[in-house]
Amino acid sequence: MNLNLRDKQAIVCGSTQGIGKATAIELALLGASVTLIARNEEKLEETLQELDSSQGQHHDYICVDFNKPDVLAQKIKAYADQKSAIHILVNNTGGPAGGPILDAALEEFKQAISNHLLCNHILVQAVVPSMKAQNFGRIINIISTSVKQPIPGLGVSNTTRGAVASWAKTLSFELGSFGITVNNVLPGATVTSRHTSIIQSKSEKTGQAVADIEAEMLKTIPANRFGEPKEVAAAAAFLATPAAAYINGVSIQVDGGRITSL
Repeated sequence: MNLNLRDKQAIVCGSTQGIGKATAIELALLGASVTLIARNEEKLEETLQELDSSQGQHHDYICVDFNKPDVLAQKIKAYADQKSAIHILVNNTGGPAGGPILDAALEEFKQAISNHLLCNHILVQAVVPSMKAQNFGRIINIISTSVKQPIPGLGVSNTTRGAVASWAKTLSFELGSFGITVNNVLPGATVTSRHTSIIQSKSEKTGQAVADIEAEMLKTIPANRFGEPKEVAAAAAFLATPAAAYINGVSIQVDGGRITSL
């Protein structure tokens, strides 16, 4: 099985914490040179030092806030013009705040669509020409299991993640003949700062103890535990490898068996 990513150039978004950071680490371990993207330059510099470089990789970063898509477009174009080749793009953006969909303001939808769908599209349009030239490309979107089973209390997120999944599936039709695959990884309940904040927010709104909320969640997960970022990252990293060349247009949940659909 060919899992070797040596001489491959990867971009990983939201890569200073959680699943994004874990994915960047895994790709580097497989030999890829990684470009980190996030908005906190101090954390970018810290994460850069954690990436393996024993196979001659050259890692770097782009500091940009996805709340400014025009700036992202400028920076990713300059980056793409500079790089001789780009092979892997991991789209990963923090989810919108929770709450019932009926209570959501229009601005919340606009911001979420911009941060996720529009920024993803900006990045893809910038890197696909290089992928086509290499006849090798991997576009991997870290989304959510809400794509298959909406999560109560996450109305804006459910809507936005579904839009990204449909965008990705359509893109897979258009790019498959160029050796480019487009796939989605759907994390379940994973121990990240977002996971913690969702539970804490529910506790504050309902008065229910955090431990009780976690216990209720665990009852729905056959694995009887929450996932670790590195477990989601392992799935993303595999999809980036030559071994995954014939996997295209799919959404793979990494959720300990929680989703009830086939």
